Amino acid sequence: MNTTDKTRMQCSPPKEGLGWKENLKESKRHYIDWWNGKGIVLSMWEHLQKEGKPHQPVSPPVPALDLKQYWFDPQWRAENLHYQLSRSSFKADILPIANTHLGPGSLASMMGAELEGGKDTIWIRQQEGGELRLELDENNPWWKLHLDLLKACKANSAGKYYVGCPDLIEGLDILASIHGTQDVMMDMIMQPEELEMQLQKVNDVYFQVFDRIYDVIREGDEMAFCYFSLWAPGKVSKLQSDISIMISEDDFRRFVQPYIREQAKKIEYTLYHLDGVGAQRHLDAILEIDELNAIQWTPGVGEPQGGNPCWYDLYKRILAGGKSVMANWVTLDELEPLIDNVGNQGMHINVDFKSERDIDAALKIVQRYR
Repeated sequence: MNTTDKTRMQCSPPKEGLGWKENLKESKRHYIDWWNGKGIVLSMWEHLQKEGKPHQPVSPPVPALDLKQYWFDPQWRAENLHYQLSRSSFKADILPIANTHLGPGSLASMMGAELEGGKDTIWIRQQEGGELRLELDENNPWWKLHLDLLKACKANSAGKYYVGCPDLIEGLDILASIHGTQDVMMDMIMQPEELEMQLQKVNDVYFQVFDRIYDVIREGDEMAFCYFSLWAPGKVSKLQSDISIMISEDDFRRFVQPYIREQAKKIEYTLYHLDGVGAQRHLDAILEIDELNAIQWTPGVGEPQGGNPCWYDLYKRILAGGKSVMANWVTLDELEPLIDNVGNQGMHINVDFKSERDIDAALKIVQRYR
């Protein structure tokens, strides 16, 4: 891991726990160890329903009138999240986090893109005839929605669970959402210096937004991030460049690496989301970012998922490069072979749990390696 032990970065000691997760203190220790390349975090992405009584009797909200209310009514979203979390299992290292996402890359909505609610997700749409506004407009309705949603969730949480930071995303992915992937690709060729200036402006807005969100959702110095259900005793973020699957290694080092590095320097705890088999060619450049803590691997549609033996060497390469690993969609039968072959240090394993019985079985396996 980094030469600086991340536990030294805490401004104040972590709290003992939140009301709806009994073993939060233990899970925090597992996370702190993992950020520093040690031990195992056993969790899942999102939540499943707990057995028995809810953490607290909470009434469900009235059904949403339509997709607009389902996604973009902050009070309704907050009430629905409160209800769902009251019935969620937080066994193992599963964290109580309200998922406040407003689409993958919602930072773009604050700079000219539009949000459109779909059945299963929120789409980021290029605004027809929209301008490239690489600054934060306090009157932007989507920015106001972010703040309203976070504040409504924070009011409901009342120390029972964390409110997660939305999936803002950064860099080339944001520019592509605002004025199109093809235009971004052409800018690399035709006006690379202008593109670099735009990327720096995106980073500047990112830090403005991120810091404002942190001030709303933090618990002391602690913070949670929606994507992959991350927690840290300080600022934490998931970083990525999905568009990098379309560019060369040289272009990655010019148009992606410097801006990810700046984020990793300014945010104490960072995880890079490596998405797609073709993106593996950028791994060396990602490992060169000393301040980055961890790398998550997403093989992509149609590929074997995170627990498959074909990815063992990739995980070993990441660990050898000084970063912790997050493996996703691991099945219960893949868990023990994965640890046997890759090791029990610096591994965050998100298992595809179907029930609390699965969680209990996985805990018995992991306890043998702790």
